[in-house]
Amino acid sequence: MKQTIIILFLVLAITACKDNTNQLQSPTQTPSDYQNIITTHYQLYKPTQKAKAVLILFGGFPEQADDIKKEFKILELAKKNNIAVLLSNYNQKLWLDTQDKQQLATLLQNAITDNQLPTDAIYIGGFSSGGVVSLLLSDFITASKQYNINPKGVFIVDSPIDLEALYKASQKNLARQFSEVSVEESTWIQNTLTEAFGPPETNLDNYQNNSVYTYSSNYTKNLQHLKDTKIRLYTEPDTLWWKTNRKADYDQMNAYYIKKLAEQLQAQQFKNVQYIPTKNKGYRSNGDRHPHSWSIIDVEDLVAWILND
Repeated sequence: MKQTIIILFLVLAITACKDNTNQLQSPTQTPSDYQNIITTHYQLYKPTQKAKAVLILFGGFPEQADDIKKEFKILELAKKNNIAVLLSNYNQKLWLDTQDKQQLATLLQNAITDNQLPTDAIYIGGFSSGGVVSLLLSDFITASKQYNINPKGVFIVDSPIDLEALYKASQKNLARQFSEVSVEESTWIQNTLTEAFGPPETNLDNYQNNSVYTYSSNYTKNLQHLKDTKIRLYTEPDTLWWKTNRKADYDQMNAYYIKKLAEQLQAQQFKNVQYIPTKNKGYRSNGDRHPHSWSIIDVEDLVAWILND
């Protein structure tokens, strides 16, 4: 799984729609009184009794449900606390257009309704590009009257929230030519963003309209409907690791822009924004040290946050 200095988690575009006919496995009871429901779009783990809350998770590229389950060890604790967990197969998205948001919101609403899950205790979060999906989708759902699944909380894990910054960081990588992986991924980013939006120097509006946040202009309107929503912003700003392994400067890291976003939202009087920097917690499931990992989340603290109204 290749990494860039900021991420490059992109995704398998899927058609998000109600999917009862594509169910691959019927609900089966587990020893802990949970059902495991698998469809082409997600895996759902839900208690046989009424759930206290619903946690919806989005991975980064190329993560699907099984990958999230492997990298983010939260299922057992969620089961002990009667929390339903939906692991999404939706990925490959550094931004969402209106159709993406509508289809994905409809898919989630159908999943929650069909499985009789609570609609008043929904939490949405994601790693890397999955965090971008989580924030943009949560803002869209909260602003739309047609859905009844407004999230109570949303969180990101070291996500690339600023597309203009991502473009410029890739420019630095290409000029530096430090490693084959870095050059390959930065070339992809440059080509993808240029094709979609043009260069930011002459098309800043395109980047602002599609990013979670644009630091250069302090643009946060894509989160304006989340002022009353609990928000957590996780990141591990290990500048030494990024400098050693990617020759990356601090302003090329996701962590830099996540901190700036937290400051902006707090200044705009968002009610509950937590910036959570960690230290030496980032490790992949294979034991490799990497600050860009699911593992920077303290799962016990996250569950307490979900259950604390």
